Amino acid sequence: MKNLTHMLKQAQQMQSRMAEMQAKLEAAEVEGQAGAGMVKLRLSGKGDLKRVMIDPSLMVPEEREVLEDLLVAAHADARQKVEAMMAEEMQKATAGISLPPGLKLPF
Repeated sequence: MKNLTHMLKQAQQMQSRMAEMQAKLEAAEVEGQAGAGMVKLRLSGKGDLKRVMIDPSLMVPEEREVLEDLLVAAHADARQKVEAMMAEEMQKATAGISLPPGLKLPF
């Protein structure tokens, strides 16, 4: 019974840390860029697009395809940074709690 009580206490602590982590991720912003900074965009810690910044030199019809490719690349860069930030925060939230191998949170 003592073991069960300890597990429940750990679960409550983890739930509290998860709520804190979600709030922190919602408030965080990550910048991705491509084309040596000619295209930049910001994502929230949850992956929502917040802002797009485009160098004026790319705003010509002849550069449309380049601009489209740079937007995709900048998004991929920002998304990778968001995922790394989420993994780091998840590691902090689950610190000290033994999870079964292969179990990933959040479910």
